Amino acid sequence: MALENDLNDQGFFTTRVDAVVNWARSNSLMPMPMGLACCAIEMMAFAGPKYDVARFGSEAMRFSPRQADLMIVAGWVSYKMAHAVRRVWDQMADPKWCIAMGACASTGGMHRCYGVVQGCDNFLPVDVYVPGCPPRPEAVLHALMDIQEKIRNTYSVVDDQGVGDLRHEERSAELREPTRLVRKIAPEFS
Repeated sequence: MALENDLNDQGFFTTRVDAVVNWARSNSLMPMPMGLACCAIEMMAFAGPKYDVARFGSEAMRFSPRQADLMIVAGWVSYKMAHAVRRVWDQMADPKWCIAMGACASTGGMHRCYGVVQGCDNFLPVDVYVPGCPPRPEAVLHALMDIQEKIRNTYSVVDDQGVGDLRHEERSAELREPTRLVRKIAPEFS
């Protein structure tokens, strides 16, 4: 009984390691800005002091894919640019996330022509779609908070015991599916 009282007085804090890792990961996202069209101006505003993205730990835009873990595709993507965007995505270290910012990045927007990809989800696994033309910086902040919540709720590596191979196969199939457009356009990415 005395030992129990002593432990309560010292204020121990217990948690799971993966919860701490996910918390740290969600509060230190490093965005890779892919400003391809007019939405890039709103993305710059999102990164500016008025909207203070620093309170979410994402103020440091990384222009190197090796240092970034969140890609923000802002604007319409042409078929020629899709190869470069996919190459940058492949160079980013895992785990990584993607935001499709604006109507053009999400669905091709008003650009219904042969040179524009009708949504970057045709060649990238997109986590959050931000609607608007162009979307307000507040909408991008909301998307960032959605990504943070998704990261905090990520399952643990410990959960993989026993069914690890099955989950790995499901994840591999999920990541292979969005590359169907890139395979059709350029076989060297396959």
